[in-house]
Amino acid sequence: MAEQPITPPLSEDPTVRLEELRGEAERAIEAAARAEDLEEARVRYLGRKAELTAVLRSIGQLPADRRGPVGKAANAVRVALEARLSERSSALEAAALEARLGGDRIDVTLPGDPPRPTGHLHLVTQTRREIEDVFVGLGFSVVEGPEVELDYYNFTALNMPPAHPARTLHDTFYLSDEIVLRTHTSPMQVRAMEAQAPPIYIVVPGRVYRRDSDATHTPMFHQIEGLAVDEDITLADLQGVLLEFARAVFGPEREIRLRSGYFPFTEPSVEVDVSCFACAGTGALADGRRDPLCKGSGWIEILGAGMVDPNVFGFVEERGYDPERVQGFAFGLGIDRIAMLKYGVPDLRLMFEGDVRFLEQFGAGA
Repeated sequence: MAEQPITPPLSEDPTVRLEELRGEAERAIEAAARAEDLEEARVRYLGRKAELTAVLRSIGQLPADRRGPVGKAANAVRVALEARLSERSSALEAAALEARLGGDRIDVTLPGDPPRPTGHLHLVTQTRREIEDVFVGLGFSVVEGPEVELDYYNFTALNMPPAHPARTLHDTFYLSDEIVLRTHTSPMQVRAMEAQAPPIYIVVPGRVYRRDSDATHTPMFHQIEGLAVDEDITLADLQGVLLEFARAVFGPEREIRLRSGYFPFTEPSVEVDVSCFACAGTGALADGRRDPLCKGSGWIEILGAGMVDPNVFGFVEERGYDPERVQGFAFGLGIDRIAMLKYGVPDLRLMFEGDVRFLEQFGAGA
């Protein structure tokens, strides 16, 4: 059988007993030295089987003229005890925290731990951002495109229809007959022109994939494609933009030269060289030795470019790219190659091996 609550004699004045209970409870609360002791006092004086709870439950059995005063007094005792419990609980928590802080106090005279090494941007990422900043300063916008690309955008719309011999130069990783890991960022030329009427000035950074692997080629590398289409664009505009780029990246004394080249989606096409920054374009080092960087020529090849072939405009002519009205130039450069040249990296594969001894040379301020 369940234990019945204690009910005080109704013939006596319960308010007298209530004051006694209040005094007992307050002394027990103040005497509690731990949270467990405080909880025990709460259960004893405010729990379901506590005497105060029994008084509150028995008010209905009192004469009508005594119910109000007794109920008011009992509730006052309950509220007062709850407040004292809360105050004592806060005091005990503060004391425990103070004791813990005292025990865990830090001795500031002890030597500190050595600083942990912090990371930094990868050399390729640093170079990509530097190149992007140059072209943004020239009025270009940065856009990105898919790495898994349709054959149409990667080849056909760039004037390389099926069976075109130029495709063999880009033979790469096919996911199906129509889907390929992009071999260059050039597909975004057509995608961007489909999405935006002229004029358009964009650069497209990103990873690209080709079936190469040696000291200067890897199956995955990074490229930036540039495209400018407007009225009255000429090859001289391309030359001016690339000269500013070369001087921003390799130094203000640099010069560039354009040599005849071939790319399926530009006509005319050019290969672009920058004057060697190791030998100042002389082909020889200060000690008279032949400069190994430019192989004694005084020039270093950095990218390919040209005027957009009218056949490419034919795929987006409905978007306003009428080859009789607009012209454009395009260029593509390898971010990894620019980093190799600028920082003297002898082997492209070093950038992707994750060797911290190599990477930490190119941290902030290096």
